[in-house]
Order: sequence, then C-alpha cells, then structure tokens
Amino acid sequence: QVTTFTLAHTITLALASTGIVSAPMEIIEPLIAVSITALAIEAILFKGGTAWRLPVIFAFGLLHGLGFGSVMQVYLVNADLSAGLTGITVGVELGHLTVLVTTGLVYGIALWAIGHRLWQSEETRTPGGLLIAAAVSMVPLIVFGFQLSSNAWMGLDPPGSYQSFYKYIKGGWIPMEVATILASILAARRYPFAFIAFPAAFCLWFLSMDITAYIAGDRRFDFDLRRKVSFWFGITLFVLTWLYELRPRRADYAFWLHLVAALTFWGGLTFQSSNWEFGKFLYCMINVGLIGLSLFVGRRVYAVFGVIGVMVYLGHLAYTIFKDSMLFPFALSLFGLGMVALGIFFARRRQAFEARMEAWLPPGLSALRPYPARKTTPSPG
Repeated sequence: QVTTFTLAHTITLALASTGIVSAPMEIIEPLIAVSITALAIEAILFKGGTAWRLPVIFAFGLLHGLGFGSVMQVYLVNADLSAGLTGITVGVELGHLTVLVTTGLVYGIALWAIGHRLWQSEETRTPGGLLIAAAVSMVPLIVFGFQLSSNAWMGLDPPGSYQSFYKYIKGGWIPMEVATILASILAARRYPFAFIAFPAAFCLWFLSMDITAYIAGDRRFDFDLRRKVSFWFGITLFVLTWLYELRPRRADYAFWLHLVAALTFWGGLTFQSSNWEFGKFLYCMINVGLIGLSLFVGRRVYAVFGVIGVMVYLGHLAYTIFKDSMLFPFALSLFGLGMVALGIFFARRRQAFEARMEAWLPPGLSALRPYPARKTTPSPG
C-alpha cells in the first residue's frame, strides 16, 4: 500500500513540478483533505481491507502528488529538479515504512529504561520486570517494520497488516517470532523475572505453526494439520520444560512454558474429530492422566485442563445417554457440580496426594521430578 501510494505520488509530482500538468490548488487542497477522511473511514469500517483499497490509494496518491508539485515549482526554481524529486520520493517512502520501527523503538526503549530503573530496588522489582517484559513485546513490531520496508517475507506472500500477526498463521512472521524469543532470552539473563518468558512462550507456539505453514505452504496448512502441530508442539514443549526444570533456576520461567504447553497440547487433543466411542473414552483417560501429571511435575495447570477434559467427556456421555430426554439438563448440571466438588477436594488435599506419590515412587523415578516439585513436596509422615 505504501509503495502504491509513493508510485502514484511520484508520477504526478514529476508532471506538476515540470509544468506538464497543472491543477488549481483551491480544488486540489480540499480534495486532499477529503481523501484522507475517506481512507480513515474505510479503515475503520473495513479493518480487513477491501478489494478496491489499492486502486483508491493509487488515485489518492496521484492527487497528493499534484499538491506537492505546485509547492516544488515555488521552492525548486533554481535547484536540481531531479534531485529534489528523488529526495522527496525517498523521504516519503522511508517516512511511511519506518514509522512502525520508530514507534516500536521509542516504546521499547522507554519501557526498558523505566523498568531497568525500577528493577534496581527490591520493592519495585515486580513492576520493573513487567515493564521489561512489555519492552520485549515491542520486538515483533520493530521487526515487522524492517520486514515491511525490505519486503522480506521469506518468499511467501506478504501476510498483511501487523494486527494479522495475532490472527493468521503465515510463514512470513517467522523472523518476528525468532527475534522475540532471542530478546526474551537476553532479557531473562539480565533480569530474572518469570513473566519475561511469557512473550517467548507464545512466540514459540506461533513459530511452530508458522514454520509448518512455511514448509507446507500457506494455502495447504488446513485446520487438521494445525491441530496436529499444536498437539505435538505441546508435547515437545512439555518435555523440554521438564528437562529444563530438573535443576534449580533463578526464576520460575517454566510456569509460562508449562501454561503454553498445556494449552497447545490440550487444545490440539480436544479439537481432534473422531466418531469412535472408544476414542472419546481414551480422550477422557488422557485427561485423567493430566491430573496425575500435575502431581508429578507440581504444576496445577495440567490438573485444570484435565478436569475440564473429563467434564467434556462426561457432558458427551450425558448427551448420549439422555438424548431427547428432559433429564439431560439435570444430568449435565449434576456432572458440573460433581466436577466442582472434585476440584475443591483435589485442591484441599493436593499436598497429601503429592506426599503419598513421593512415598510410592521409586528413588530413580522420584529424581526425575522437576526441582521445584521435589523441593516443595512435604515429607510423608
């Protein structure tokens, strides 16, 4: 869009500056104002873009070039016209393309500077760490600005506006995700604050999807493949996080990694389609296993998703057994209340369950528990 505007702008700018084309400014200036207003309204009403946006931008670029051309006739009377045209064109292009980079850098540096200052005091380390994590989240915007200016989308079609980064899976996003992960690692080494791992954890998930889209092709990356990628990514991230936690760490970065691992694995598992009744039962057993896994690794997030998964299966049974029956709402409510009661029971006796499991586990298997789980498990008495 920026290049389209600049191309049209340059054509009429050159024609108007050399006197080949002329137009009364009392008409051109109001039309320029109307064009800006029209594009603003179009951007608000049609956030995803429209088929006529590029032609309209080209037409408005021609209009704006006429306005600038009349000004150049006044200020470049004795100057090199070609140099003036080149300078203005390059300046307009760079000005449009670097606004995202400048915005990201200004916000990122400001957030980091304030966060770094707050980090120096023990009393303000939490807000300082949050601001540093926010500074890391500016990295995708900065990289996107560079990608846009150089048209570096790794051989794929441009993925669209920056807002699409959080909506659509595209191979062109890969540099943004890699840069964010590296920035998170560097920030975490300097500032041991757990939330800094959050941008990296989600970018790892995005990266797994976008790499698959890059390999398979954006158009062939269907919903079934996305489910499989999410499922296996969750398993892989869990294994890597479990290995990472076998030794003590300066901060609980693993909390956010486990959260993303549980979310991606459970989401990929739950959205698998199957008409096989035993497959649905197996889904329930896997969710029961997640509850046991939460005791082994000392992370409640797996128990949360496990309970939700069991509830999904029981809801399926209730619908199957009481289909077309007045008892269905009551059965579903009973299952729901049962899950709430089970959750409360599990939460209140969690430490006792962990102590019993620690007592039952062989020494070799107990040594494979993550360090935080081994550290916090009370001794069986």
